[in-house]
Amino acid sequence: MTEIIVEARTVITGVQDRHTPIQHDNAAVLVRDGVIVEVGPPESLRAKAPDAVTHRYPRHVMLPGFVNSHHHVGLTPLQLGSPDHALELWFATRIAAKRVDHGLDTLYSAFEMLASGVTTVQHIHGWMAGGYEQVHGAASQVLGAYRQIGMRASYCYAVREQNRLVYEADEAFCERLPQPIAGHLMAHLKAQSMPFGDFMTLFETLKAENEGERLTRIQLAPANLHWCSDEALQTLDAAARKHGVPMHMHLLETAYQKEYAWRRTGKTAVRHLHDLGVLGPHLTLGHGVWLTAEDADIAADSGTCICHNCSSNFRLRSGVAPLNLYEAKGMTVGMGLDEAGINEDRDMLQELRLVLRAHRTPGMDDDVPTCPQVLRMATEHGAKTTAFGQSVGRLDPGRFFDAVLIDYDRATYPYQDTDIPLLDALMQRAKTGAVDAVFVDGKIVYADGRFTQVDRDAVLAEIAETLGRPRTPEEVARRELGRAVTPYVKAFYDGYLPDAPRQPFYAPSSRN
Repeated sequence: MTEIIVEARTVITGVQDRHTPIQHDNAAVLVRDGVIVEVGPPESLRAKAPDAVTHRYPRHVMLPGFVNSHHHVGLTPLQLGSPDHALELWFATRIAAKRVDHGLDTLYSAFEMLASGVTTVQHIHGWMAGGYEQVHGAASQVLGAYRQIGMRASYCYAVREQNRLVYEADEAFCERLPQPIAGHLMAHLKAQSMPFGDFMTLFETLKAENEGERLTRIQLAPANLHWCSDEALQTLDAAARKHGVPMHMHLLETAYQKEYAWRRTGKTAVRHLHDLGVLGPHLTLGHGVWLTAEDADIAADSGTCICHNCSSNFRLRSGVAPLNLYEAKGMTVGMGLDEAGINEDRDMLQELRLVLRAHRTPGMDDDVPTCPQVLRMATEHGAKTTAFGQSVGRLDPGRFFDAVLIDYDRATYPYQDTDIPLLDALMQRAKTGAVDAVFVDGKIVYADGRFTQVDRDAVLAEIAETLGRPRTPEEVARRELGRAVTPYVKAFYDGYLPDAPRQPFYAPSSRN
């Protein structure tokens, strides 16, 4: 048995409501074998556990570890040569990216996440070339890297069985391209395909291999409506319910995806999912930018969760999600950094501020984001979208001790008026340099700017050395293919959207 006591100037265990954090001043947390036993006065906990190792942070605020509820890669698309185009065009430019070792790639973004207080990540993997064995091997590398650095990961491999580049069948799109582009693209898309049964086998195998692991769990991910057939969606939903795991599904990220749903189903994407019977608290809709008011009612009534990816929505011109509407309806809304945040990194502290600011609609009513609300998105609500559920996201007895310690004095130097609530001041002023310690599962994984289990400098040096090599012939061919295909992808979407002016998200249910 291992016991520790972690003392702090202030411990915020969670959020009571959108205006009220649950705050304990001059408090401590007693942890036994990685699980929280009690939160209370330090002297009381020391009396109950006299042999516990004590960690003291007298200037610090302790928060629940943040949850990045939507994440894909380590090295960012921009680093690998893909600019911030609109999403649908961006897919084409990513064809050219160099191959990166999956373990190194995972560690790269894990460094950034942990240094900003992220302790749990929802890793949505995909776009892998090769068959089942290659995909299983890559998944194992990703999961192993998270365990190596000491970070929690809720892992899923995104199911894509159709429409892999544009919003129509691969064969139909390629048939209209000139040769040899058509042949090269079809071969590239086929290399990413995997029989649907292999997706299910992968899930079941990974789930069995990770049973009993403290840091890694497995869930499911139908990639998006255009990437999955109705039969696949219902099969994945049945598996999620059978195994008691959540699903994460990109949906309505762009106006083009909204139009695709109408063309395919004659209704909105959310209404279609409702009619298929796959909505519910076990399903998270990633992005959810283009829901109608009726869609929001359907999602809220079914308990379906949303993951808000604010930076990504801005960078890829996807739009602004109706966060204030989701909050007014009492929906569970997590927060994701997606490929990278607004500053081309995985800085959750920066993302908190972006979400806080991006939805400040004109007026004086109390309907804009608050600091406690945004903290809840990045902790408790985010946790609910992962396979860890209510075992993380708050600093309550019975939950895993995942926490971030932020030096309040350093964050607010040289002065902060106490009329501003402590959490408000901290969230709006703290930078990653004020993060002094991060605990995961009761262990210190980051302290004083260093990672306790992995040599960051060595990992970065290896990445620099491997990616600094000349492109392989296969990488050169993909770069040429991406450049050749991009104009045809853009042409596919010319005129795709209706000519009628688009109505705002809160308009009555209609096609536009």
